[in-house]
Amino acid sequence: MGRYRIPIFTLVILCNTFFLKDAWANEEPSREEIFEQRMAYYVHFGDLRVPWHYLAAIDQYERNIQSVRKDIPKRDSTIAIQFSDEYWAGPLNPSPKDTSPSTIDYFGGMGLDGNSDGVASPDDDEDILYTMASYLNQYGLKEEQFKIALWDYYQSEAVVNQILTIAKLYKHFNSIDLDTHVFPIPVRNHYSFRGTWGANRGFGGRRIHEGTDLFASYGTPVVSTSYGVIEIMGWNQFGGWRIGIRDNHNSYHYYAHLAYYNKGIKVGDIVEPGTILGYVGSSGYGKEGTSGKFPPHLHYGIYKFNGRTEWAFDPYPSLLQWEKQTKASKK
Repeated sequence: MGRYRIPIFTLVILCNTFFLKDAWANEEPSREEIFEQRMAYYVHFGDLRVPWHYLAAIDQYERNIQSVRKDIPKRDSTIAIQFSDEYWAGPLNPSPKDTSPSTIDYFGGMGLDGNSDGVASPDDDEDILYTMASYLNQYGLKEEQFKIALWDYYQSEAVVNQILTIAKLYKHFNSIDLDTHVFPIPVRNHYSFRGTWGANRGFGGRRIHEGTDLFASYGTPVVSTSYGVIEIMGWNQFGGWRIGIRDNHNSYHYYAHLAYYNKGIKVGDIVEPGTILGYVGSSGYGKEGTSGKFPPHLHYGIYKFNGRTEWAFDPYPSLLQWEKQTKASKK
């Protein structure tokens, strides 16, 4: 599925050659090089303190929210994690930009020197990851302890759950390259769809259509468009038999109006692009079991979580792109 894994000997080399970031300073690194360097950082500091996928999940979460929040500065570096001046230098430190390990410690700051250069800089990727790894290490290495550490740091159950999802995916696939997508209906089948974002919906009161309808024959397979963890399965009076899947980019993928599910999946399962989730139907718009109030189709929606709220956005452009990519891969 296009996942990028780094051989052990490559990791050893990368972990001892962080100077590569300087070599890339004057040219744009390739996607593979970016993933290699990130993974090298995670493994290096993970080996010292905590499981690598914990650090990778936090870093990816921070990168995700920076891409959609205007109130958070975007950190233009290999590592996206950022600390507040108060957290790094100490709440009573008269120098909020302090980089001296001794005075940072004196004023109760958390910033640490991760590369033994005598400076604890919130602008240095190695110092940042070492500081985060040290924070997590105080709680322990078990998942429940990681969960508590996340709660104490972010104070949000939704954020904790999102980071746990990312960590679960990275650990399962032993990779951070989980960006492949496919079209939600196997392209060998007959189907049709068009942009219907924002159209009025009558059932259940005044509301708009938050997704794209893909019309296909009853029983046509519905597959996961992404890597993710199944968060919700069951009945919804609007969506009928539906499935909700959360991915590593803070996106929640919603598949509705299914006829029935793939019996081999359940809540908590990890899926990948192409995993069969269920089959096209016409369920919904009533009490459990209601069906046939509209032609068979898949309602597909995507919701983005920004660390505070979750909102729907139009999936139609993505579907067009994934359809094109999926058809090309079949040739």
